[in-house]
Parts: sequence; structure tokens; C-alpha cells
Amino acid sequence: MSLFNPSRDEVREFFFDAWAKFKTSQTLTDLEKIGLSVMLLHPEYHAMLDAPAQFKHQAYYPELGETNPFLHMSLHLSILEQISINQPIGIASIYEKLKIKHLAEHDAQHEILECLAESIWHAQRNNTGLDTSYYEQLLQQKVNKLA
Repeated sequence: MSLFNPSRDEVREFFFDAWAKFKTSQTLTDLEKIGLSVMLLHPEYHAMLDAPAQFKHQAYYPELGETNPFLHMSLHLSILEQISINQPIGIASIYEKLKIKHLAEHDAQHEILECLAESIWHAQRNNTGLDTSYYEQLLQQKVNKLA
């Protein structure tokens, strides 16, 4: 799997494989352990993860109100990595403040996930790379609402 630009199928295989390894008590890599922590936060995806043949090529249509579970879990993974290395600078502190607000890590991650998803959408709409300053601005707005 390409670490920095995995294909859709590689992302899905990562989640299916890590889930299967978990279910059969096999040793997980560090990244798979993080992925598992995300999967465990989403019991609504467990049946899908148990059926890779059925869902490996499933299409999801946001315009029909469908959430792509693989994208959703991937965004969680991205956020957890950002927090672990505090990039963008200050995200770890923002996460801590949001955890206090929500009393739940998952809800705090979802607030950050909203900012990341909007930043990605913004980049796609404008046909540009991810605008880190825009992402940081959205994160700061979350913190400002806490005050």
C-alpha cells in the first residue's frame, strides 16, 4: 500500500484486513491498531467490515445522503495522526479542549473531522491543494466557539 497516496482499494483492504486480524486475534501493526480504534468507535460499520466481498467495491453517493464509511474512518486516521504530531501546530491543544467540551474523544474528533472534510471539499472545488491556513482557520473557529 502506498503510504501517502493509497488507492481506494488499498484503503478498503487496510480496513478489511485489520478487522479480520482483530477478529482472529492476530497481531496488528501500529497503524492497524490505530485503525482498529477507529473501527471500534463505529459499530455501525462492523457488519460491513465482516463482509469484504460484498462491500469492497460498493459505491457511496453523498448527494443521496450516503456516508462513505472508508472515507469517514480514513479521516479519523488522518486526524489522529495530526494530533499525535501536533500538525498543524496547535491541533493537539484544540483536540484537548474539544474533548473537555464533549466529554468524548469521538465527538471531539468529529468536530475536527468537519474542518478537515470542509478543507478537502474546498480544495477539490477550487482544484487546488489543501489550504492549511483555511483548515487552521476552521479549527480556530471551533475553539473560539468554546470561549
